[in-house]
Amino acid sequence: MAESQLVHPPLFTYISMLALLTLVPPFVILMWYTNVHADGSVLQTFNYLKENGLQGLIDIWPRPTAIAGKIIICYALFEATLQLLLPGKRVEGPISPTGHRPVYKANGMAAYTVTLITYLSLWWFGIFNPTIVYDHLGEILSTLNFGSLIFCLFLYIKGHVAPSSTDHGSSGNIIVDYYWGMELYPRIGKHFDIKVFTNCRFGMISWGLLPITYCIKQYEEYGSLSDSMLIHTIITLVYVTKFFWWEAGYWNTMDIAHDRAGFYICWGCLVFLPCMYTSPGMYLVKHPVNLGPQLAISILVAGILCVYINYDCDRQRQEFRRTNGKALVWGKAPSKIVASYTTTTGETKTSLLLTSGWWGLSRHFHYVPEILASFFWSVPALFNHFIPYFYVIYLTGLLLDRAKRDDERCKS
Repeated sequence: MAESQLVHPPLFTYISMLALLTLVPPFVILMWYTNVHADGSVLQTFNYLKENGLQGLIDIWPRPTAIAGKIIICYALFEATLQLLLPGKRVEGPISPTGHRPVYKANGMAAYTVTLITYLSLWWFGIFNPTIVYDHLGEILSTLNFGSLIFCLFLYIKGHVAPSSTDHGSSGNIIVDYYWGMELYPRIGKHFDIKVFTNCRFGMISWGLLPITYCIKQYEEYGSLSDSMLIHTIITLVYVTKFFWWEAGYWNTMDIAHDRAGFYICWGCLVFLPCMYTSPGMYLVKHPVNLGPQLAISILVAGILCVYINYDCDRQRQEFRRTNGKALVWGKAPSKIVASYTTTTGETKTSLLLTSGWWGLSRHFHYVPEILASFFWSVPALFNHFIPYFYVIYLTGLLLDRAKRDDERCKS
């Protein structure tokens, strides 16, 4: 990514990259520590670090262990095997700036379903207790942290010596290349897509498994499951299930079609996602809240409604593009913008932009129900502590930045 392509000023971008590379890995450990060992209190963790400094962080940082490594490797191999072997429809991604069109096998829903059934069956038949994952969560996150930093180094080297497609290149700056990535569509062999694995299979499926893990842990701890944990888990699973139902559409989004495979995307999905995105449930394990039927049902309905609207936004756009602008939107012919652009190979392409239905309300309307859904799966924790709302705040910032980057890309 050249300086002229940066959305933010170069100095701001480089400082942000260095800050995220150095501060976010320990932040993951602090999120786990605060939820599991500091009573969910950010203030308690802050005071501990204030008194003990860097040595305090080193002391609470779990050491990678063999059992953590085994859990990660077994899970990764299981998901990689499902990604390769399960049948799925052939789906083409969008044409890249160099004129390359990636091809995928859409078997995410099958992989997600098989994983959930396998995980619950292992627990039900007493073969594997998911509470082991919670009990060793700090070690797992620590092992993932270091392992994923090495994995991103592998992606950097691969992008230099063995790129998978024409969609690769270097900015000339090693930090930028490591952070943003070298390749848009890195693959191992012809069929194993690395970004589909990190983003969809390892990251997103873990987002479905961990709330179930937290439910089982809370039940073992207290002998019952709180309605707050149940509501949080149901809304989260509805959202993750929606994602896999729509996975082929995700391959047209900025994450896959525009962001390269580097620290930002791949480390984020391998480490940040399993910890931060599931943090409200991690908090609820030791902080069961009794909402009562009326409040619980109200939150559940609102959360599921937001997930549906988020899905319907993406469905409208997908159907609009699939039919080349001929699909009805809310029962009427859609309004649209016909945008022409030139690829780096000099070809002129046309893209249709939907401007009616949900997309007639605002340019990035689908981000609104997504943020609200995250609020509704966090709010069962109520307001005794700030930490259950970290993901909502983070997501809002992320999507505002993504909207800005998308607007700048469309403008150019």
